Amino acid sequence: MNDTHRNATAPNVADETPERLFFDDDGRTPNSAYPVLRYRGIDTHHASPAEALEQRFARNGWPPQWRGGVFDYHHYHSRAHETLGVAGGTATLVLGGENGRDIDIRAGDVLVLPAGTGHCRRRASDDFLLVAAYPPDQQDWDLCRPEDTDIATARATIAALARPDSDPVGGPNGALTAYWHD
Repeated sequence: MNDTHRNATAPNVADETPERLFFDDDGRTPNSAYPVLRYRGIDTHHASPAEALEQRFARNGWPPQWRGGVFDYHHYHSRAHETLGVAGGTATLVLGGENGRDIDIRAGDVLVLPAGTGHCRRRASDDFLLVAAYPPDQQDWDLCRPEDTDIATARATIAALARPDSDPVGGPNGALTAYWHD
């Protein structure tokens, strides 16, 4: 496996503490020096799960943009960081590119993917539903496939991308602001 996986326990910077997952550039998928943040079991029982996640993301400065699933082919975004909140069902995603790592997710989980992070759906339950959100200045996200995208251009685009001011789960004092720094 070509990814470097380090999982460290985060200090309690918000009411939920995410896992941090790191993936190296594999020459086709840039990934990121910033970790993927993986929150588990976010409380979504006070409203419909999709609405609860969308409200939380919006409240924390990440406007929701769509509901659906994850493509079944490897891709990444060079113009946007992305958060994926699981509103229903279960799935296995491959993170980190074509030689990445399988990650099982279920309702209540949230992934925060830094720009460049490869992701692909390996399998999903029939009731699998995501809500996706992006920082306010990154709503015009792109779809980069390793076989079709010039990685040098993607790396330059990612390097110029602003770091969000807020974590979609924990807000301005959340884990993202603590762990995504230059």
